[in-house]
Amino acid sequence: MEGPMPTREDALALLKEFNDNPALVNHALAVEAVMRHIARKRGRNEEEWGLVGLIHDLDYEKFPERHCSKTREILEQRGWPQWIVRAAVSHGWGICSAEEPTTDLEKTLYAIDELTGLVAACALVRPSKSVMDLEAASVKKKWKMKAFAAGANREIIAKGAEMLGADLTELITDAIMGMREVASQIGLGLR
Repeated sequence: MEGPMPTREDALALLKEFNDNPALVNHALAVEAVMRHIARKRGRNEEEWGLVGLIHDLDYEKFPERHCSKTREILEQRGWPQWIVRAAVSHGWGICSAEEPTTDLEKTLYAIDELTGLVAACALVRPSKSVMDLEAASVKKKWKMKAFAAGANREIIAKGAEMLGADLTELITDAIMGMREVASQIGLGLR
């Protein structure tokens, strides 16, 4: 049986219970912000989309070898709604999960999880070290450089954009705009 809808505070507490690494917490905050931005833009439920973004990598620090499956276990044990469990697990589709993204929320998370890492890396090599003056064109230039932010899987980003029927430049812009909303929290604000 599923309990009441978790709050953002519940999600943040759970994230911090399993993650001490500030980089992983910042990544979760970045993904949450982009999910919220896109939800608002599409007239979707910003709170729900944000929750999924915040907890999607819940298990990554402590259980990297069980990524996604441990998240499922933790969320189910705590009575989180099944749609949140499914959405969080689906971001690892084809890598560490067989759960294919089917909803707009799931497809968006799949596409922007890797994209936030690429955007952050692009911001950090700028003189400002900020997303506040970063534009999609700069990210697209770095996209072509395979050695740059090699951990940001461009194939997954492109596949996610295709699943969404989204233009890649627009998706990059959405990621930047969402991350700007939390730039100072995640260390990518103007200094």
